[in-house]
Amino acid sequence: MSDFQWPWEYTFPPFFTLQPHEETRQQQLKVWADLFLKYLKHLNRFTLSINEQNFPLYHNETLKRRLSPELILLILEQLQQSGHAAPLDKRRQEWQVYWYTLEEYGNMVYDWIQETGQTNSICTLYEIASGENTTQQSFHGVDEAVLVNALRLLEEKGRCELIEMDGSHGVKFF
Repeated sequence: MSDFQWPWEYTFPPFFTLQPHEETRQQQLKVWADLFLKYLKHLNRFTLSINEQNFPLYHNETLKRRLSPELILLILEQLQQSGHAAPLDKRRQEWQVYWYTLEEYGNMVYDWIQETGQTNSICTLYEIASGENTTQQSFHGVDEAVLVNALRLLEEKGRCELIEMDGSHGVKFF
């Protein structure tokens, strides 16, 4: 895996402290939210804990600066507002983060199903997320929990039906 290219802001000490000026703070949160998505995509990671103190995204060792848990929460809430994250627990300490929104994931999968003539067929989640036929798709490698959430949105629109068998999921597309 190649090294991640950190943006210049990551080497700017004030970037790690919530800025008091409203416009500056909004821009800071926007840049952080974008950085969270890019870094997690680089790692192929879909979950975060606010308490991972030495996680490189939260802690720049060179600068000896780290994000406060409060700032991490603000960034994750910004991602939640844009449809790119959701808390996994009531205390909002564990989060699921999506590189694309759940609706975008669902649409990508559904478009692929239609393009490959698989409507009215059943697929396993593994086939969709990790199968040989999806290696060129943007959703390839998606976490199965994220995929289930995206497919639930498609199910609400009547485009598919999730099927659970022996603890694993399949999906039938219409």
